[in-house]
Amino acid sequence: MKRKKHHPIWYTMMDVMMASPDKPIDASKRRHQLTRMWDGLASIETAPAPSTEDWRVCSDAVNLMETMVNMQIVEDANGLINDAVTALAMAGKRHMKNGVIRLDAQGMQAVRAVLEDYASVIEQISERTLIQVHRNTEKRIREILVGRKQPHDVEVMDI
Repeated sequence: MKRKKHHPIWYTMMDVMMASPDKPIDASKRRHQLTRMWDGLASIETAPAPSTEDWRVCSDAVNLMETMVNMQIVEDANGLINDAVTALAMAGKRHMKNGVIRLDAQGMQAVRAVLEDYASVIEQISERTLIQVHRNTEKRIREILVGRKQPHDVEVMDI
């Protein structure tokens, strides 16, 4: 029998309540998160064999931005989030088929634009809001993983 993967909950309601309601997340934490995301994208774009972790950190950023749109923290006037979600889903499918994670040119542009927006937004919103975004994103992904998808969900992959 195949065992279910455990997906830990990273943030609790206590984390939300203890976070600053008016200051952005600490610069060192922000820098760490953004560095991992930018390194992941660079690896997908240029490394001979990008890892699934590279794909995951980019997907995390896109999922977090999608949650921000759903929470009406930001707008996605150009539909870039849907483009980035689709591009990462296709990269995941390519990985499952060929063993290589790659984005096409349009996908790279969409993911890069969403990462740039994410970097800008997390400098401005409060730590409390950002942690709530993380909690909401975790909850949504857990719902999808147990089969409770929403009509706009493309696909969740665990590669």
